[in-house]
Amino acid sequence: AHGYYWSRWAECIYSSRDFSDMVYIDNYIFNKDVFIQFNSTVGEYVGYTEHGVMNARRFNNDPNLLQQERADVEGYCKHNSELLQASITDKT
Repeated sequence: AHGYYWSRWAECIYSSRDFSDMVYIDNYIFNKDVFIQFNSTVGEYVGYTEHGVMNARRFNNDPNLLQQERADVEGYCKHNSELLQASITDKT
């Protein structure tokens, strides 16, 4: 109960049926505060604390990491949303 808490939450947010407005957000959280975030509309990491800014700079200098995060809009978000949408519409 008196330890530290670290988590990473990825979200896919959209409102259109064709997923054209899909946004991928990857949050790094420490003790319930987001300290780094990748947002696909921004296209890079943003740090919200001193530690987060330092790591965001390091992550943004890694072209392979940025390429993977940017690709997750299609490969993770849209792919899984299409599967979910298909399973829902098959049931109606």
